Amino acid sequence: MSEYILEMKNIVKEFPGVKALDNVDLRVKRGEIHALVGENGAGKSTLMNILSGTYPFGSYTGDIIYDGEICKFKKLRDSEEKGIVIIHQELALIPELSIGENMFLGNERNGKIGIDWDKTYHEAAEHLKQVGLNDDPRTLIKDIGTGKQQLVEIAKALSKNAKLLILDEPTSSLNEKDSKMLLDLLISFKKKGMTCIIISHKLNEISYCADNMTVIRDGKTVETIPNENHDIDEDRIIRRMVGRELSDRYPPRERKIGDIGLEVTNWTVYHPIYSEKKVVDNVSFNVRKGEIVGFSGLQGAGRTELAMSVFGHSYGTRISGEVKIGGKPVKLNSERAAIEAGLAYVTEDRKINGLILSDSIAKNTTMARLEKVCRKGIINTDEENAVAEDYKEKLHTKAPSVKQNVGNLSGGNQQKVLLAKWMFADPEVLILDEPTRGIDVGAKYEIYCIMNDLAEQGKSIVMISSEMPELLGMCDRIYVMNEGRIAAEMSASEATQEKIMAAILRSDK
Repeated sequence: MSEYILEMKNIVKEFPGVKALDNVDLRVKRGEIHALVGENGAGKSTLMNILSGTYPFGSYTGDIIYDGEICKFKKLRDSEEKGIVIIHQELALIPELSIGENMFLGNERNGKIGIDWDKTYHEAAEHLKQVGLNDDPRTLIKDIGTGKQQLVEIAKALSKNAKLLILDEPTSSLNEKDSKMLLDLLISFKKKGMTCIIISHKLNEISYCADNMTVIRDGKTVETIPNENHDIDEDRIIRRMVGRELSDRYPPRERKIGDIGLEVTNWTVYHPIYSEKKVVDNVSFNVRKGEIVGFSGLQGAGRTELAMSVFGHSYGTRISGEVKIGGKPVKLNSERAAIEAGLAYVTEDRKINGLILSDSIAKNTTMARLEKVCRKGIINTDEENAVAEDYKEKLHTKAPSVKQNVGNLSGGNQQKVLLAKWMFADPEVLILDEPTRGIDVGAKYEIYCIMNDLAEQGKSIVMISSEMPELLGMCDRIYVMNEGRIAAEMSASEATQEKIMAAILRSDK
């Protein structure tokens, strides 16, 4: 028996105008955790979609040898029958269905007449125990947090008798505690003989759990690097990923802090469904022109709820408090009112709430302020395309044309289109919610440069991030939130990860 459970040889995959994979090779040993790293658009997810049958045999060239057998998967179920299960970055769970229903959707536990619900929930409970979840499998998905949802996806994979588990950015939506719990779970699976492939941009997590890592750049295999002592040289990996030196993860900025651009006072928000639950509790904060202000906190602290409720009451009920932009009180009772007042909100969920994936780069770029490219109520497509082309060049968005559908772009390039959309709206205040989630170090650096440019133009920027090093590297001031309240405020010079965590823990008491 070969020591390799998987060998992918000379894989070539082309999309219209783009060679996504160019003779890529990948070898994965039995019972190891193998990391796949590279910039957004390097081809990592494409390679895994080929392996899983999402891109069927015949749509690519090359060989997949799994467990000693040449495989020609034509659909997802073909690979699952062999024990290959993929968990995508965007979780494929239906919020209004229960945990148990989601786990066996399309793979129902049938009885003599219809679905055997006792068997469904019993088996679901057994698989939930395997991932350390004790929740009732009858609980609706919408009533559990993102960390637990990720574990449900893994339990779902176990119900399919997974031998090779593929995880695409599994911790991108998780806080540090939940991320470590998930990585420890993968290590425990490895000890039981399961093989895992993990795609991640978080090099510290890869160092912690991976045995080997393969670097892909521009659709080609660069090298496979062993991680025997779990002490990888991050700078070396970054050089391999981006093909150049990144001497500083956070670009320098000439700080010119002006008057207050955004001021929020006594802001209180209640849950949209559980109307007695206070989600944001009497929060006050401000951001000056030319300033980048960070918001730190554990998952569920209320940061996104605060941002969305300020942006045109797009979240919550019974909202109270005052907002001033440029020193003037404003009524932001709708998203349109917020945009017209000079406020922009770059959502953390670009694929669902930020972009229309089936539309072009051009249409996405102009959608927030469509009137700027309209003449007598008719869209001037030449002007729209010219605007989009201008932002494509400014932001270094990798795409063959502005007519390309956004859904065909990598995560980092989608994020640039989302930023272009709001830059075109020309706001005075930008709220950036997890602006670098799920994108690589090279694309992150470019996003940071864009943020710095906007700050130097005198824009007021709010940055919500779950990555504390990012906040410390980019922000002038940091607010710490916990349980819907401001737990602390500190300048960049005094802030540390330890002080931020201490503020959270003190406010829990």
